[in-house]
Amino acid sequence: MTTSWVPGADASAYTVANLPYGVFSRPGERPRACARIGDHVLDLAAVLHDEEFAAGTLNGFMARGRTAWRDTRRRIQRLLSAEAKEASANRAATEPHLIPLHQVRLHMPIEIGDYVDFYCSLEHATNLGQMFRPDENPLKPNWRHLPVGYHGRSGTVVVSGTPITRPRGQRAPVHGDVPVFGPSVKLDIEAELGFVVGTPTRFGESAGDLADHVFGVTVVNDWSARDIQAWEYVPLGPFLGKSFATSISAWITPLEALEHARVLGRAQDPEPLSYLARREPWGLDLTLDVELNGEPISSPPYKEMYWTPDQMLAHMTVNGACLRTGDLFASGTVSGAEPGQRGSLIEISWNGTETIKLSDGQTRAFLEDGDTVRITATAPGPGGTSIALGEVTGTILPSRD
Repeated sequence: MTTSWVPGADASAYTVANLPYGVFSRPGERPRACARIGDHVLDLAAVLHDEEFAAGTLNGFMARGRTAWRDTRRRIQRLLSAEAKEASANRAATEPHLIPLHQVRLHMPIEIGDYVDFYCSLEHATNLGQMFRPDENPLKPNWRHLPVGYHGRSGTVVVSGTPITRPRGQRAPVHGDVPVFGPSVKLDIEAELGFVVGTPTRFGESAGDLADHVFGVTVVNDWSARDIQAWEYVPLGPFLGKSFATSISAWITPLEALEHARVLGRAQDPEPLSYLARREPWGLDLTLDVELNGEPISSPPYKEMYWTPDQMLAHMTVNGACLRTGDLFASGTVSGAEPGQRGSLIEISWNGTETIKLSDGQTRAFLEDGDTVRITATAPGPGGTSIALGEVTGTILPSRD
C-alpha cells in the first residue's frame, strides 16, 4: 500500500487510497474544492493550478468524465505519496496548501441536479410490508422484478450538519373523517448510500456502464415523517413526508476508491430482465453505523442489498430519461437480517412498539426535538486497511408554528 508524507494520514481511514473530494472555505475566502488526506484538506485549485477547482462546486470537474477523474486522482496521489521519486519536491510544493480540517468550513460539495430515491433492501421492504400488510405478502408483485424508486426534491438535499426542522403536514384522522394537521410525531431516519453522477447522457439515451457515469458515493440520511407519509402516499407514493430534507455527507468518495469493496451482489430470484442483468460486480462490502445522540444503535450492511447501483442506473434511464451532472440517486434504507442491522427507527422500534433504550435512561421510538443522528460508513481498502466515507449528521429542531 502506498504511504504518505502527510502526518497521521497512514494511520487514518483517509489515506492516499481514499482521497474523497469536498468543498471548503476559510474565513473571508470563497468556497473551493479540496481532497481530504488524514485530518487535512488539500486546496486543489492552488496545488493543481486548475481554476475549475475554484468554482465552489465539484460539478465542473465531474463533468469532465472518467479519464479526467482517474488522471486527477493519480496526480493527487503522487503529490501526497512518500514513495514517489520526487517526494521531497512534492512535499515542499504541496505542504503550504494543506490545511488542518478543524480550520475550515465544509460546504455542499455538488450542485444537485435530479434526486431519485430507491427501495433496494429486501429486509427493509419485507419489514415494512409485515408491519403494514400483515395479512398479505410483504412484497408487492413488482418488487423482485425492478428496483422500485421515486423522484425526490433536489432543492431540499442539504449538507451534513444542517439542522433539520420537524416537518408539518396532514396525518390520518384520529376521530371521524377529518385529518389532523401539525408537526410529525413519527420523525424517522433512513441510512442510505448515495451515488453522484458526473457524466451526463442525452435525452432519449440509456446510460452505459456505472463507472462511466458515476463519479462517487456519499452517505445519505433521507429523513422521513412516517405519519405524514402513511396518510398521503396512497395512491401515488411519497411526497411531503419525504421531501422536507435529505442530508448528504460533505465528502464524495471516488468510485475508484472502493475497488477493494466490490462484491458480486446478492443472488436474485427470479432472474431480472436483460436490461437489468449484472455485467460487473457492483455490490459493495460496506458497513454503515448509525448513532443516536452519540450512542450506536445499528450497523446496516450494504452488501446485503438486493438491487445494486448499476441496476438502479439502468432502470432509471431505460425509458430515455437523461442524466445530468450532479444527479443523485440513493439506495433506499439499508437494512440487514438481524435486529441490530436495521437502518430506520420504524424498523428498530417496530413502528413504536419496541422502544430504544439509551444509556441515560431515556427511550425513543422516533426522533424528538434536540436529537442528533450521525451515520458513518467504512469499506475494505488495500492491504487490510479501511476506507471511511464522510459522516452525515443532523440535529432536529422544533417545528415552525
